[in-house]
Amino acid sequence: MPPIVTMGAMLTCSFGLAPASLVVTPEGRVTGGPVPAATIMDNIPMKNVMPFGMCSSASNPTVAAATAAALGVLTPMPCIPVLPAPWQPGSATVSYGGKPTLTSNCQLQCAYGGAITISNPGQTTVQAA
Repeated sequence: MPPIVTMGAMLTCSFGLAPASLVVTPEGRVTGGPVPAATIMDNIPMKNVMPFGMCSSASNPTVAAATAAALGVLTPMPCIPVLPAPWQPGSATVSYGGKPTLTSNCQLQCAYGGAITISNPGQTTVQAA
């Protein structure tokens, strides 16, 4: 099973220019060690998923407007993710509060076309030799 994702995991977006950190709020949570573990429902923009710096997706209305104003030269604008669905696929075997846990192989789709992935799950497993 892929690692379970916890508070502070690092996220990247295919159209974002900077990584972002996952925020797991304490409502009805258990911990995955010393920090709260995430579920597939931790997908709320500006609460769980922070901006990725600047967005370069032409599907983003602010990027499209700035690009048009710059006579067609792609002009990145601030990223505010629009996330219409939960993380997919989630764990098939582990759940917290009746919700599948978020694992490192999950993805989140932004309405502007970006694929958000987990570059660091926030925890690692150390095996003794």
